[in-house]
Amino acid sequence: MEKFPQSSAPPLDSRKLSNKITEIAAGEAHTLVLTADGRVYSWGRGMFGRLGTGSEFDQLFPVRVEFGSAPVKIVAIAAGAYHSLALADDGSVWGWGYNVYGQLGGNGENYLAPHLLDGFLGLGSPNTAGEDSERKTLMISSVKAGAMMSVAIDSLGGLWIWGNCPQPQKNKSTEAEFSLTCTFNPVPVWNFHGHTVVKVACGNEHVVALVTIGETYKGNDLVCYSWGGNSHGQLGLGDREGRLFPEIIEAFNSESPWTVYEVACGSYHTALLAQKSPSDILESVCWTFGLGDNGQLGQGTTQSYFSPEPVKELPRTAFLISVNCGLFHTSVVSSAGDVWSWGMERGLGLCPDARFIGTETGDAILPLLIPCNEHYGPKFPEPVQVVCGAAHTVLLADSGYKLWSWGRGRSGVLGTGQTTDSFAPTGAMWPPIDEDFKEEVLDDNDKNEKTEEKKPKDNVEMEKKLLDAMGEINLLQSKLSVMERYASILHSSIFGRPFQEQDIPASLQSGGAFDIAKEWENMLESSDRGKLVRLEMFYRNMLAGVKDNILKKRIKEIVVDCLGSSR
Repeated sequence: MEKFPQSSAPPLDSRKLSNKITEIAAGEAHTLVLTADGRVYSWGRGMFGRLGTGSEFDQLFPVRVEFGSAPVKIVAIAAGAYHSLALADDGSVWGWGYNVYGQLGGNGENYLAPHLLDGFLGLGSPNTAGEDSERKTLMISSVKAGAMMSVAIDSLGGLWIWGNCPQPQKNKSTEAEFSLTCTFNPVPVWNFHGHTVVKVACGNEHVVALVTIGETYKGNDLVCYSWGGNSHGQLGLGDREGRLFPEIIEAFNSESPWTVYEVACGSYHTALLAQKSPSDILESVCWTFGLGDNGQLGQGTTQSYFSPEPVKELPRTAFLISVNCGLFHTSVVSSAGDVWSWGMERGLGLCPDARFIGTETGDAILPLLIPCNEHYGPKFPEPVQVVCGAAHTVLLADSGYKLWSWGRGRSGVLGTGQTTDSFAPTGAMWPPIDEDFKEEVLDDNDKNEKTEEKKPKDNVEMEKKLLDAMGEINLLQSKLSVMERYASILHSSIFGRPFQEQDIPASLQSGGAFDIAKEWENMLESSDRGKLVRLEMFYRNMLAGVKDNILKKRIKEIVVDCLGSSR
């Protein structure tokens, strides 16, 4: 039985609802969060307008996404590779970012700010589409996004899909080969008529859905369907043939003892969380299938799997609450706060161009436990959700009040205010300092109107001081980022891997005086043979380079002297 870690955070009643995050989403190089009061924030790469800020500039810190002049409360978010989706409490769907394939509807133009999708207006649910059934007003209840496609579930359990997606088919008589079709308006997936679609996920070319056996959802009566591209076995159907229409994954059919409760799709691989029922023991298992080139299946190999296989190295005693797939990696989190990742670059999700040389390189072909390494202890407190981008991972924990991120940091996708890669979980900049301060100022101003008039002036002066301080902080962070990159380049040249926090000498960590001769001696004493060999090679190459340059400069001086005397 898992023990839940105790949080050292302040009690919930002292926290602001606007600072509580209820959902996170990650695209190729951008991150979205949704707060409990219905606001959306974004950061990372801004190309194509995927951040919804009205521009294509990158954002290193969380920036609020504005939904026009009318008040809109958002209840769900989703991120594709280069586009974003948001669902409002009135059932309307908003989108922004890349739209060449119609994943945002409209005419295929990119949107730099949230755009209302009008493709659902006046439509009835596919679950009410019969000659004798009355068409009911459509309300969307869930949105998800794949690479270049978007999907939605309506309030009656009907499924809709648009963008660069596998063309839905009404029956199985179609003999055409599988292909992706650009669809600029949401179209229904008729195959699930008479059933309820509960959850859905999509990758580059494939879709996986959890659907009820009967008409209504009873809690443990789900079967798993998949369709679309299958070149790497990502459909889990035992082969590599693409499907134009949904088929049941036999490992999770109506006869299976396993009930799937979470589903996630990477580009060409799939991960599911399932529990055994009925059972006296709460048993939670992660199943994976599809492309395994980078160990993203966690099976101890780089082979691809065409059928679902359990990730055996995960403890069966851990109840997994969230799973997500990136481009080359997979991550899960347990209810007790343990996080495991596997795949590209030891589970960090870094793309090939970010690799470094040395003994610590390589992909994690088995689950790698990611420690918190903060005052909370090795476990993350009160975890909520984990998401994976193309090369980064974000964890929401502390009951929704704290974010950790790691992986590739380009364009500020980690939300730490920096653009450097992080090889360990790092706290993201949440809540946004300016928003938090503005709310406090407004609250204080309301109180001051009833007391004295001196306070608002003080607040204005305080705000100016804070903004000046924030400017200095940003400047220092920029300088620190440059210094970290410089230190990382030197460290990589000498030791064959980027500079990490544990590489800081003990004397500097304790704040004492730094004795470079003593620290150098300590480092040599603690180094293994391989490290010493790399040091020797680096020293020889550096010495040879210095001698070469000295010789070149001496030759240049001689030539100049000779030319001068001849004149």
